[in-house]
Parts: sequence; structure tokens; C-alpha cells
Amino acid sequence: MSNKVWLEVAMNGAWTRALQPNIPVTAEEIIREGIDCSNAGAAILHAHSLDPNTGKQNADVDICQAFIEGIREQVDAIVYPSSVAMPMGDDAQVRNRTTNELCRRGVLEWGILDPGSCNFAMKGVNLFGNDGDVYSNPPGVLRASAEMAAEYGWRPSYACYEPGFVREGAKLYKAVEGMQTPVYRFMLSDGFTFCFPPREWAIEALAKLMAEEAPGAPWMVAGLDINTIPLIPKIVELGGHVRVGLEDAPFQSSKTNVQWVEEAVKAIRAAGGEPATAAEIRDSLS
Repeated sequence: MSNKVWLEVAMNGAWTRALQPNIPVTAEEIIREGIDCSNAGAAILHAHSLDPNTGKQNADVDICQAFIEGIREQVDAIVYPSSVAMPMGDDAQVRNRTTNELCRRGVLEWGILDPGSCNFAMKGVNLFGNDGDVYSNPPGVLRASAEMAAEYGWRPSYACYEPGFVREGAKLYKAVEGMQTPVYRFMLSDGFTFCFPPREWAIEALAKLMAEEAPGAPWMVAGLDINTIPLIPKIVELGGHVRVGLEDAPFQSSKTNVQWVEEAVKAIRAAGGEPATAAEIRDSLS
């Protein structure tokens, strides 16, 4: 039987078309692209809600609901938004307002909960015109957010920007009763200085950390300003999963999200895996 590999596509991010010209911006564009990516083999679809006029992230609950429902009316996929606008602040209720409202409306399966803080800076020329920023997720906010995830029933997707995020995320899961098993996403990068560069040794190290801190929990490899495709053989070998898409891809990517998905599907199959369906992913988490 083939090794089932989850394939996620992160369709836009908060970059705007200045950095990624091919991203979908409006809910209608996200819906069309999400359906196409699902048909190409991605069972997990991730998108940011963006202001249709400026292209900037806005965490609008109605936009999130529109693209989640619009995609799921046509295909069976796990669709989840990045639903926290900047600046975030230290109020967990404010941070999770969009996520929790989507749960109250009955449309959310997964949500964002990033278990740690780190510097957000670039290795070379900074595209954002400053020295970088701090991505801040204080312990009290994390605990409150994890409790909300348990209360409202959404599955946390952990973006692990440093190895310590894995350890903190595992601690949170053990501490908060009723929280669904999180999905750990290793965030690698050539362009940013967080975590490790996208190398096979980095995946091996993080997989060993997972085996110690969160044995049996699902993990995937993603990142920012990264080409994940060359890493897929090692990811499949170690039992991990894959994320691609224009949120993660090298800036100014000429490829579309569908093309990234198609390349990933070929690489997964060449490595002896088979892209999982959304139903298979849900079954494996039940």
C-alpha cells in the first residue's frame, strides 16, 4: 500500500502582489485557485483573507467564510485561513476573534496557533525596509489560545519557526485537556534567519525532536522564501508531509499555485508516496 502523504498548498500569504504577482487576492480568486489545487492533488488548502483593494491581510471573517464555503461546495478539502491581522497584540480574545467566530458559524476545521516567538528578519537585503520584527506569542496568549482551540473544537496548525516551538507546542497539548492533536509545520528558509535552512539534515534533526517531544504526531515541512520540492524524498522517507504554494515559494515566483502542487505530486509519487485525500487525513487524525 502506498505511503499516504498530506499535501498542503498555501495560496497567498500576506506578501501582496509586489512580492508574489501570481497570488489570489479576492475570495472569488481564492475559491477558483483552491478548487484547481484540490483537483491537482492538494487536500489541505490555506489562504489569508486580503483586502480586495489593497491586497493587505485583514482577517475579515466574512471573506474567510466565503472562500472556505465556496471551495468546499465544489471539492472535499480541509480549508483553513490565517485569521490574525497585524499588529496582533497580547489579547488572546482579539487574536482569535476571527477563528472563534468561524467556529461559531460551523465552518472551521483547522486554525492557526504558533507556539512561540522569534525574530523575523532576512539574511540579505530586507525586502520590508527595516531590520526585521519580532513575531510575538507570549506564553499566556498561547495557553489562552490553546484553551479556545479546545473549547471551540478547531485543530491547531503549529507553524514552528524555531525548534523550541515544537517543545512548547508539545507542552501545550499535554497541558490543555480536550485540545485536538496539533499538526506541526517546520518553517525553514533560505531568505529568513529563523530556524534552519532547507536542508535534509535540518529535517532529520526536527524529525528526531518530534519523536522525542510529540511521538506519533503529524508533521510537515514548509517555510518562507523556500523551494520545498528538492526536500520531498527525505520528507517522505521520514514519514512527514509537504506544503507548497505562493506563501512559501521564493519571492517573485513565476509558477502558479497549481504548478507548485503538480510538481509536488510528481515528487511525492517518485519518492514512493501517494497524496492523501482530505477524508484520509481526517481518518488518520480521528
